[in-house]
Amino acid sequence: MFVAEAAGLDAIAATGTLRVPRTIAHGISGEQGYLVLEYLELGSRGKADLLGERLAALHRCTADQFGFAGDNFIGTTLQPNARTNDWVGFWRRHRLGFQLRLAARNGYGGRLQSLGEQLLGALPAFFAGYSPQPSLLHGDLWSGNHGFLADGTPAIFDPAAYYGDRECDLAMTELFGGFPESFYAAYRAIWPLDPGYATRRDLYNLYHILNHANLFSGGYTTQAEQMMQKLLIAHS
Repeated sequence: MFVAEAAGLDAIAATGTLRVPRTIAHGISGEQGYLVLEYLELGSRGKADLLGERLAALHRCTADQFGFAGDNFIGTTLQPNARTNDWVGFWRRHRLGFQLRLAARNGYGGRLQSLGEQLLGALPAFFAGYSPQPSLLHGDLWSGNHGFLADGTPAIFDPAAYYGDRECDLAMTELFGGFPESFYAAYRAIWPLDPGYATRRDLYNLYHILNHANLFSGGYTTQAEQMMQKLLIAHS
């Protein structure tokens, strides 16, 4: 897990776009793994517009294929990153499909699986006229995974990095409370969003809700079912 996180941090750092903690060391000591990172003193207030601008710059860093050099983790859940040229297939197999299979093993069947199978079959409709490029993503960009240095410079951490549709990162910023409007305005000023983002946002955030269902149970399974039903109605 720590090796994978270090690889994500190093990939983002290499772009020179957004500040991340520098990787100092990682390895195994006895039966315990460790990851040593640069200490950054971060606060919750800073230049949100600069965060938007630099995230757009990060997303301009692209690869030839979707995926990543190796698998990593979203929370404590394995995140497969097999490389492919087929974004819809990647999202079907390695994101939604993977989480649905995990949910089945965790005992979540019935309506969740039925709606999931219908949605997997309907995925191409969400991408009609839209072909995303493989952008470098943070992969888990909720409000708890960013902060600001004393001078207001934004920093991000705890990535689940891979190359995918930039809309995935933006969707995640809206999932748990959202970021300031100045962040979104600055991002859009550099790289406007496709009109279909409004629908795909839920498609991308469904991945995280399914992951939360697998990790924490609770009401996340019901939320996932509601999201899938809404998405299916949108493209019925």
